[in-house]
Amino acid sequence: MSTARAVRAPERLFPYEKWGSPLPALARQYRENHPCPHIFLKDFLDPETALEMATQFPQASTEEWTQYKHANENKLGMAKRQFFPPALGAVADELNSPEFVAWVSELTGIPNLMADPMLEGGGLHQSGPGGYLNVHTDFSMHHFHTHWHRRVNLILYLNPGWQEEWGGAIELWERQDGKMARCAAKYPPLLNHALIFTTDERSLHGFPDPLTCPEGQSRKSLALYYYTIEQDKKFTGHSTDYFARPQDGWGKSAMIWLDKKAVDLYSRAKARFGFSDEFASKVLGFLSGKK
Repeated sequence: MSTARAVRAPERLFPYEKWGSPLPALARQYRENHPCPHIFLKDFLDPETALEMATQFPQASTEEWTQYKHANENKLGMAKRQFFPPALGAVADELNSPEFVAWVSELTGIPNLMADPMLEGGGLHQSGPGGYLNVHTDFSMHHFHTHWHRRVNLILYLNPGWQEEWGGAIELWERQDGKMARCAAKYPPLLNHALIFTTDERSLHGFPDPLTCPEGQSRKSLALYYYTIEQDKKFTGHSTDYFARPQDGWGKSAMIWLDKKAVDLYSRAKARFGFSDEFASKVLGFLSGKK
């Protein structure tokens, strides 16, 4: 009599059955959406999974967070997978799995996408009262793999009970004649809603107005980025590029421009010398008066 035990299939945390059948229609919608190729999906994961992720989301007071606090942004980030609580780590692994990356490739029409196990610039993000992220296009080249071309962003929001009046909706902007023109799409950061978009010069995005959520609340998300191998040896990429909105005054516009130049210098040094964001976080924490 055989004593072999049945081996359970590994749990799949993304509902492939739900999002598989409508994928051709979703891909068409993705291509046609304005101002950049993108799609906003509600009820992205099983509701219980998303709620467990939100429940386990680490408090801002823990030491594992990296500070991103300068003129163009005020937020916290945690990119090291080993610090993720179980539900968040398991979902991050699922969204970096070959099966899911293949789904993203079919959705976006970009072949040969690959995940980033380092979660460089991604992972967990949160911003408390007063937090913001100015409108920008993302860095296009991985800081530690200079032949990796960043192509797609996925942002999964984890904010049960979020109120519209607190702000924090992600804005997608369009440019006309090289200038910022208008906010063309806007999506609230509600629990289990996901935004997926192509990362290029058209994908101007951010939440530039400071959050007005109460103390103890924060805007939380999980961000995954997907890349292709760039065969062109002339490809050099660019760092995060921030833009002033038409309603921003000249003083704020000048600060945005100066700060993005500083960010560009830091990004180039990081790629060349292998700096970690933890060092920058300590400097920014000191300058902001935090011990």
